[in-house]
Amino acid sequence: MRKGVTAGALTQLGWGLKSMTEDDILKIHDSTLEVLERTGIEIDGEEALNICQKGGCKVNKKTKVVKFPPHLVEEAISRCPKKVLFAGRDPESDFVTGRREVGFTNFGVGLQTEELDGKTVRDSTFQDLKDIVRLCDALDTVDFIVTPVAPRDVPKETFDLHVLEACMTNSSKHYAADCENGEMAEKMIEMAKVVAGGSKELQERPILSFGVCPISPLRIPKEAADVIMVSAKNGIPIEILSMALAGATSPMSLSGTLVTHNAEVLAGMVLAQLVNPGVPTIYGSSTAALHMRYGSATIGTPEFAMLNSALAELAHHYEVPVCVGGL
Repeated sequence: MRKGVTAGALTQLGWGLKSMTEDDILKIHDSTLEVLERTGIEIDGEEALNICQKGGCKVNKKTKVVKFPPHLVEEAISRCPKKVLFAGRDPESDFVTGRREVGFTNFGVGLQTEELDGKTVRDSTFQDLKDIVRLCDALDTVDFIVTPVAPRDVPKETFDLHVLEACMTNSSKHYAADCENGEMAEKMIEMAKVVAGGSKELQERPILSFGVCPISPLRIPKEAADVIMVSAKNGIPIEILSMALAGATSPMSLSGTLVTHNAEVLAGMVLAQLVNPGVPTIYGSSTAALHMRYGSATIGTPEFAMLNSALAELAHHYEVPVCVGGL
């Protein structure tokens, strides 16, 4: 018998966390398909509704509810690239996500900043943003950058453009951007094209990506839908990140929250793939449980870890890149 050949062997190299069995994952997936097909997702925006309808979804223009046939969801998942390049301005700062590669980013969009004295807390400023971006750029453990703080001293009308400027000029790493609406996304892409050297260069080496959040339960607002479509049309990576809250905007049970979250993310991924099949799409999560006393999201709790580890396993099952909070 040849050495090194085995039959029916399951191995695990290194330490890992397994929160669901394969049957558990399939139950969540099947329940998600049922929600998408029977209940549907409310998607705002005429263009998005027309794209979904043309793609084979059942669309009610009055209620704005879109119902997704299971085969369409499965097809969209299969079209998502298994790996996505988060290109930096400096190729040395490139990060490739997908399969089992693990990377880290900073937490994002802090409205307030604490001074080094540990006592003074004030509104975040544009200077804070630039300083923290430079810090993240210097840290080897940060693979790409999300908006660390929300500067309160820049015009609201051009907020996203100022943040993009700060991240592009103070870091060599990839910038995963939040974006207010589709119009702003187009302007940010034009800025990124200048930095990258052109439209083709930006598609080949995307130094910018976008992230949008559905509104739980089961709704994608027009602003998010427009960013998804603009990003997909331009071949820019797009992350669909749900922030469902167990016990508030999603079921009390963690399994029910997993289904709600999964339905919202997959609906956004289907929309992206209908616009541009094969566009890089990332499965995102910052889903948590409700703090019953304070009415807030509980971050850093066992439930938060359980939810996000399970959602990471769902994404691994779909073989799509995943970005989750707290892990």
